[in-house]
Amino acid sequence: MKLEKNAVLPLIVAALKEDVGSKDLTTAALIPPQRQAKAELVVREDGVVAGLPVAEWTFAQVDPRIRFRPTVQDGDAVHPDKVVVFLEGPARGILTAERVALNFVGRLSGIASLTRQFVDKVKPRQVEILDTRKTTPGLRLLEKYAAACGGGTPHRMGLFDQVLIKENHLRLVEKGQSPSAIEQAIGLARQKSPKGITVEIEVTNLKEFRQALAAGPEIILLDNMKLVDIAEAVRIRNAVVRSKKEPKILLEISGGVTLENVGPLAATGVERISIGALTHSAPALNVALEVVG
Repeated sequence: MKLEKNAVLPLIVAALKEDVGSKDLTTAALIPPQRQAKAELVVREDGVVAGLPVAEWTFAQVDPRIRFRPTVQDGDAVHPDKVVVFLEGPARGILTAERVALNFVGRLSGIASLTRQFVDKVKPRQVEILDTRKTTPGLRLLEKYAAACGGGTPHRMGLFDQVLIKENHLRLVEKGQSPSAIEQAIGLARQKSPKGITVEIEVTNLKEFRQALAAGPEIILLDNMKLVDIAEAVRIRNAVVRSKKEPKILLEISGGVTLENVGPLAATGVERISIGALTHSAPALNVALEVVG
């Protein structure tokens, strides 16, 4: 997943407006305009770096004369006291951009770091760790990018790029000729969505799973199901694929996934595990800026 500057710049501008307002009063009062400075961005704990391009664009937005020299790339693992960026240029610009740049890097690196922990927990199984739409409003692009830096797989970006039928949809769908709301919903999604759109449906028990499997979506989401039921769903799916030689419907787990149980969940044989905590609960990585000259 690649960040485009034009897509991110409005976020940077908004963040600087929020933080700087009309003027950085402290820096303007204490630091002469001609003062030059050298500084370093330092990571204070183990983690995975993400957001360095955003930091670079932040400093450049404040003062394009600031030189930004990273020593690592987004997605790299780092250890405490690792200098990840050298900065040099007008001191006022460095100090004014400091907090916004650190906020971006700390937040995004925290997401990347937590994602990497989950990815490592499911190795060597070929299970994708996916993010969700449980993101900070306005920052979804950056937070999903950060999860990708940690080795995660982006789920749908929004409501516009995939069908995902959830419990509330099923409660409201109008009953048609199909024997179940699940079959009816999948049929409507196929009929009314653009050709080629992925259809996924959420189920909460094995009865619903069997109905969904018969209707043939691309993905079935097993929501908050017990480990034994997940394993049985995988067995049923695999038996259907073998007997009918049909395309394999992917199985995804969601709900209550932690670092402690993600390994056993992955061992059931599912292909995907989606985790809201990657973006809504990741602690920021401790990143600091130090003036060194």
